[in-house]
Amino acid sequence: MNQVRINAGQWRSRNIKFPDAEGLRPTPDRVRQTLFNWLGQELTGKHCLDLFAGTGALGFEALSRNAVSVTMLELARLPAQALLQNRQVLGATQAHILQQDALQFLAQNRQRFEVIFCDPPYHKGWLDRLLPQLASHLATDGYVYVEAEYALKSDARWQVVKSGKAGQVFYHLLQAAPASLE
Repeated sequence: MNQVRINAGQWRSRNIKFPDAEGLRPTPDRVRQTLFNWLGQELTGKHCLDLFAGTGALGFEALSRNAVSVTMLELARLPAQALLQNRQVLGATQAHILQQDALQFLAQNRQRFEVIFCDPPYHKGWLDRLLPQLASHLATDGYVYVEAEYALKSDARWQVVKSGKAGQVFYHLLQAAPASLE
């Protein structure tokens, strides 16, 4: 089993384990630290959605920093099982883990979230399918965090608030453009 360390909060320095799986790539420590600096460190009172939970690094980090809840989606069986085991080990009762496709979840669910993490598999066109749907699931003044194999630019639907690059990974913090909020 591989492992990744939680950076801060109540589970600071705790490791979560995850299996080898195709396309599974944990968000590096440095990038997670930058992301949570952008979000203000504390997520008290926030409901989060992790569309491609994978290792669970983003979701468990958010819970460690006092998020009210994190809904974690992971379609692959072995990573989903590891998420369930990590939830039990950490006592993360606020983690709602679903073995479900992201597009199917978005089509069926109407909940709004203050933070949505979106780190889909690369080179499969996920962002083109997901980004048009995310504004209707985002709370007012909420953020979408996106990792991609390319840089995103602001458009009529999304405003890139912050961005960076680590190795081959481009990471972005987005907010819905005012006209795209429903």
